[in-house]
Amino acid sequence: MTHIWEGVLPAVTTKFNADFSIDRAWTGKNIEAQIDAGVDGIIVCGSLGEASTLSLDEKLQVLDVAVEASRGRVPVLLTIAENSTLDGCRQAEAGAKRGAAGYMVLPGLRYLSDRRETLNHFRMVADASPLPLMIYNNPLAYGVDMTPEMFAEIADEKKIVAIKESCGDVRRVTDLINEVGDRYAILCGVDNLAMEAILMGAHGWVAGLVCAFPHETVAIYKLLKAGRLEEARAIYRWFAPLLALDVSAKLVQNIKLAEAIVGLGTEPVRPPRLPLAGDERKAVETLIRRAIEARPTLPKL
Repeated sequence: MTHIWEGVLPAVTTKFNADFSIDRAWTGKNIEAQIDAGVDGIIVCGSLGEASTLSLDEKLQVLDVAVEASRGRVPVLLTIAENSTLDGCRQAEAGAKRGAAGYMVLPGLRYLSDRRETLNHFRMVADASPLPLMIYNNPLAYGVDMTPEMFAEIADEKKIVAIKESCGDVRRVTDLINEVGDRYAILCGVDNLAMEAILMGAHGWVAGLVCAFPHETVAIYKLLKAGRLEEARAIYRWFAPLLALDVSAKLVQNIKLAEAIVGLGTEPVRPPRLPLAGDERKAVETLIRRAIEARPTLPKL
């Protein structure tokens, strides 16, 4: 198992200007902040990166920004989240030429594929890709569940090396390990299940609130790996109300608001999303500011 599939991997937001064009400067600044805080990789153009609103060309532009910002210090993964399997294959071919180290791959979107179709989708993308893949399993958001038995069936695809597990049930980590052993790296994709998943054997954390709180996220992971559970638990308990902002239909708006408040980003989102407003915005902003006031002093790592 290589370094690329372990540790804290932020699923970064895509920053936009007021005219909805990509804000390359702010996107790069946030990625720099993540790397400076000690993350282990960067994932661009995922759900949090507003992939559904980006063209393939724009996704490659964001990849360029991330590769430039990383300067080879950490691997950059590009998300493949397309309606068409063929478009996913084309993206896998193109991203490899622009410096991606691997891919996070979703099932084909919109159409709810059955077991046979889902496995075929991932096999086709793997065949087209010159790079290793992590399958992103999020049945709650996308309606397709890659079960442990399906991961066992597709284990012969050597390019598929990791799983981002976001089914919402931490028991899935144990079920996967019991079914496929150490065949795949397993990364938790649900912020407020991350500590539990790592304790049960997950190798990493594909994180969201890390975009605004990178040092705290990295500290939790490193403390867990060092066996310093009480220290990790104290930070995680402080973090829990913020982490819940990731488990929301408006996770993008929530996290971009947090980024703006802490000085690591800006709020613009692409329609149909709109920035938070009214009482909803007030409640989220109050939660964030209260957390900042109680921000813990991090131990030496």
